[in-house]
Amino acid sequence: MKTKSAGRKRNWQPKAGWGVPAAWLTLCIVWSSTWLAIKIGLRDLPPISFVAIRFLVAILVLIAVSVGRVRLLPLRRNDYAVLAITGILMFAVNYTLLFWAELHVSSGLAAVLQTTIPIFGMILAHWMLPDEPLRLQKLAGAIIALGGVALICGRLLGFNGPLAFWGGIGVVIGAASAAFANVLVKARSIQLAPAMLAAWQMIFGIAPLLVLGLAVDGSPTRFHWTATAIFCLLYLAIVGSALTFLLLYWLLPRLTVAQLQSISLITPPGAVMLGWLIGGETFPISSLLGAAFVLTGVWLIFRKAEATRRRQQPKMALPQP
Repeated sequence: MKTKSAGRKRNWQPKAGWGVPAAWLTLCIVWSSTWLAIKIGLRDLPPISFVAIRFLVAILVLIAVSVGRVRLLPLRRNDYAVLAITGILMFAVNYTLLFWAELHVSSGLAAVLQTTIPIFGMILAHWMLPDEPLRLQKLAGAIIALGGVALICGRLLGFNGPLAFWGGIGVVIGAASAAFANVLVKARSIQLAPAMLAAWQMIFGIAPLLVLGLAVDGSPTRFHWTATAIFCLLYLAIVGSALTFLLLYWLLPRLTVAQLQSISLITPPGAVMLGWLIGGETFPISSLLGAAFVLTGVWLIFRKAEATRRRQQPKMALPQP
């Protein structure tokens, strides 16, 4: 019996081992590609309604995979208020600004600017989470990264015009909103399965967008529903939102915080590369230099993540375009 049991264990371990790197690699590839999918989809779909419909589909998928498996409703009434505030900040503010910005900013630079989420999260956590004080190395990383942001936005203003500049600023403001939402969720410790936590945030976040979209964009039946637009919408909703979210939380107990956060450093260069290869985007030296500063700063912030790792769920400092 011992031999059989040991044999089964040896046969099972390689499968689990392959599953983890496959899921990690899938997150890197998908999150690198979603930025360009947004850019392409915006050729036919208006940004506000694009965001709302994308996450409406994602909500349906997340609820479908959660029914009968996890609790669907929060335990406390106060949780609904937290979910409403964080959902509006994360999905209404952050994603609307991001989608609008990609009308005027390349998908690659949008990906780089959105990487400032952990920078704002680190600063906010210093004030909101007593066990996460601001360290000198992290502060240095934040200063370097924000210098890169200033370089990119200055380049956008000087060469691409005011709309591109405000688009870059919009992405950064959205990143700050998302960071505050992440820290607030962690501070309040909502006892809800990750898939349903995200679903509730999406519900509260897209509710005002559905109304605003009807007022600004008109009826979705009148949109330019090309095959490309439908593909981009479904890809972002099902693969880029629901699937990646489930994969991320499947990986949480299987990888260290540092290994998960490394995705944040891989996806922006991946987005820049895909934007250049497929989207025909160009990146001047000044923008690439700014991007290098941003990624260096984020790397400095994440560098000690393994040494300070806790058993708690890490802040969602990963890019989720």
